[in-house]
Amino acid sequence: MTTVFGRAVPTWLRLIRIYQKADRHLISHLREHDISLAQFDVLAQISGHSGLSQQDLADRLLVTKGNVCQLVERMSDADLISRRPDGRANRLHLTAHGQEVLDHLLPAQNEEIDRIFSVLTPEELAQLNGLLRKVERSLT
Repeated sequence: MTTVFGRAVPTWLRLIRIYQKADRHLISHLREHDISLAQFDVLAQISGHSGLSQQDLADRLLVTKGNVCQLVERMSDADLISRRPDGRANRLHLTAHGQEVLDHLLPAQNEEIDRIFSVLTPEELAQLNGLLRKVERSLT
């Protein structure tokens, strides 16, 4: 029996395969430092936008598994981030320890990600990013 895939299925499967291969390398490095991909995403988002509210953080996260409130609580307990009152809301900031962890992780993560995408020209990478963003928007 022959199975005929829909038009986009091979692309979706290829994206999954690429993700799984890249994930093995990148996640293993994070695990060596007891950081999950979701935690790395939180550190990077807060670092780029100091003083985020928890809702702003939730809106910006690229990787979420589970409850953002619980993730923030665990990271606060681990002294990676802190909550500081700002009017009626708390703002999230990196602690010194969180900044140290991020500073240690970023060079290796950036190097590996750059290596993975080095087969693309900057124009191709921008085009791919735009196409993936378009697909992502269609899912919400």
